[in-house]
This record gives sequence, C-alpha cells and structure tokens, in this order.
Amino acid sequence: MLNRYARAFFTAVFTPTAKFFLKIGISPDAVTLVGTLGVIAGALCFYPRGSFFVGTVVITAFVFSDLVDGTMARILERTDKFGAFWDSTLDRLGDAAIFGGLAYWFARGGNQPVMFGLCLAIMALGAVVSYARARAEGLGVNANVGYVERSERLVGSLVATGLSGLGVPYIQAVTLWAIAIGSLVTLVQRVLLVRKVLLKGEAVA
Repeated sequence: MLNRYARAFFTAVFTPTAKFFLKIGISPDAVTLVGTLGVIAGALCFYPRGSFFVGTVVITAFVFSDLVDGTMARILERTDKFGAFWDSTLDRLGDAAIFGGLAYWFARGGNQPVMFGLCLAIMALGAVVSYARARAEGLGVNANVGYVERSERLVGSLVATGLSGLGVPYIQAVTLWAIAIGSLVTLVQRVLLVRKVLLKGEAVA
C-alpha cells in the first residue's frame, strides 16, 4: 500500500537530489551501497544499546537513498537488470540489520525473550515473503499481493521504535506483533495465489 501511495510523493521530493547526484557523476548503484551501509551502521550501533530514537533517525536518513537511487535510474532510463538485483539484495541486508539489532537488545539489554523471538520471526517472514514473490515471478506469476510488504514492515517498525525511544508505551510491541501477523498473512496470500494460477494453468494445458 505504501509503495502505491507514498512512492510518487517522495519521488517528486527527491528528484532534485537525484539530478544533482547524477550531475556530479554519482551512480545509482553507489547511492544504494552507501545507503545500505548507513542503515546497517545505524541499526547495529544504536539499537543493541537501546538507543531507539537516535538509531531510528540515523536509519531513516539513509533509508531514503532507496528512493533516490530509483529516481536516478529512471532519469537515466536505465534498463539493465543488475540495478534491481543489487537494490533488492542490499535491502535484505539492511532489513536484517534493523531487526537483528532490535533482537539483540531484547535478548540482552532488554531481557525480553518474547520480543526477541518476535523480531527473529519478522526477519524470517520478511525474507520468505520477498522470496515467494521472486520465485513466483520466475514461474511467470505476478504475486505482488498482500497487506504487509517491505515498505509496511520498514515504516511500521521504524516509527514504532522511534516513538518507543521517546517513551511512548506499548507501541513498539503492538506494532511488531501486527507486522509479524501481517507478514504471515501476506505469505499465505501469495502462496494461495501462486497455487491457484499454476493449477489453473496446468488444468488448461
């Protein structure tokens, strides 16, 4: 949902930045790499110490690179597939750092084993949800369905974690539970869709 409604707005906002980077010779792939490294550094430096608000601010600043590099590629009318592969691969590393940093805090400093397990579940479900779509596309099926995709996982977890760092009670736990359940539902939706399409195709054949 966020992909459909928010991407157009933020693309317009970051278009001047994208044009500037291209003008000075920076490539979209370089922006992707720097953004991912920033996300990883922010997540692993601050979240394991329980510095949720500062960590979220740092991560969010670098997350926007995901919109900048995409805008740069569109301006260049770039058609090669490596950029999409590079972006998706590094996205998985950034996500793992965010939920891994949170999991470390809940396991050690926060002493909350349930939340630790929840973060691991979100990390695993997020990877499988993305894989299900990619594998479906390899089989010729568009499985871009579901309530909780990467944007929802990322925005929801960052907003809730940042607010938790400001002292807002319960919001982080409630949001992470919602993300975990929504991710599971999304996975089931994709599996059922792919099953329906493939079985229908086999029946017709």
